[in-house]
Amino acid sequence: MKMEVFEMERMQSTWENVVEYDLSESGIRAVSLRELTDLGFDLEEALDTPLGYSQSNGTIELRELLMEQYPGASLENIEVTNGTSEANYLAALVALQGGDDMALEVPNFMQLWGPPRSFGARINTFSLDFASAWEPDWEGFERAVSEKTRLVYVSNPNNPTGAVLSRDAMSRIVERCERVGAYLLADEVYMGAEREQEQTPSFWGMSDRVIVTSGLSKAYGIPGLRIGWIVGPKEFVDECWSQHDYITIGPNKLSDIMAQTAVKPGNRKKLYDRTRRILQQNLRAMQEWLDGFGEFFTYNPHVAGAFYFVKYSSGIPSLELVQNILRRQSTLIVPGSHLGMEGFLRIWMGGDPEYLQEGWRRIGIEIEQLPELVQGRDL
Repeated sequence: MKMEVFEMERMQSTWENVVEYDLSESGIRAVSLRELTDLGFDLEEALDTPLGYSQSNGTIELRELLMEQYPGASLENIEVTNGTSEANYLAALVALQGGDDMALEVPNFMQLWGPPRSFGARINTFSLDFASAWEPDWEGFERAVSEKTRLVYVSNPNNPTGAVLSRDAMSRIVERCERVGAYLLADEVYMGAEREQEQTPSFWGMSDRVIVTSGLSKAYGIPGLRIGWIVGPKEFVDECWSQHDYITIGPNKLSDIMAQTAVKPGNRKKLYDRTRRILQQNLRAMQEWLDGFGEFFTYNPHVAGAFYFVKYSSGIPSLELVQNILRRQSTLIVPGSHLGMEGFLRIWMGGDPEYLQEGWRRIGIEIEQLPELVQGRDL
């Protein structure tokens, strides 16, 4: 099968470690190994750990800790993967075959645009509505999720909007999936990255058609461990494990051990609290920066996630604007076109304040040169 290029990931992989300021990130600034040892990770014991294979679906110890987050789940309902991305990929491989339909929420992290199409599935999109504070377009949702649909993908909290579905919206999505016999794949990796409101409720337990994926990359702030997980019906998870055997076999042994420290309930709370503090610290500064451009940027209130997804008032395509900022300012952000919605930018706010301020300043230099703002100054 021929796989099309994952445009956003390729741009990030090419430039994120080359540019002077990377504001294309989507998680909170990363936790250090020292900080993890402060949470109880035994580094001395790890130094004596034989670097052999780990249990391919995740150690029992790690899966038992994850079970505490998903009431009613057993060990057989959980598989540990190499990041949430692999969890999503495995779920799509199991749920879809050539000729099937998949419904994809947009804007979104577009990982599951390429793989289903590569093995002959058809993708129908439904939109979150900017004018309605990112409420789903329900007419579009009903059209996209039909009797032919075998998989529906949502991220909640959503990447890139940061919006959180209401309980009524969650119920409506689940009921539609049950009616047509589709699986719901709910990517919940940003759960715990809420700035002020209570933690987003999980789709887990709402139906036996629900599959949940998550991981350590975003709200936990530990992307480098590459630990994610799938939670779903036993038979479905078994099939994911079979696919996993052919791809990466299993997670890294040391990553599994370190993840056990991170997901302990007390440590999970500490890491989520850390994320909340960082977001609260940076939010006002980012809003002030955005509002400094007058009506050029419009946005919905921030709910969750370490980014803002902003609409801009210019005819320049988002990719061209991002490439100009990259080339002239050595600063990387994400164009809306890479996230399924043109006319928007995703800009990071999860880093150190000084780093962010300089990155935003550089973006502003290019924004100020756009004809719409130049003409406004001349009036």
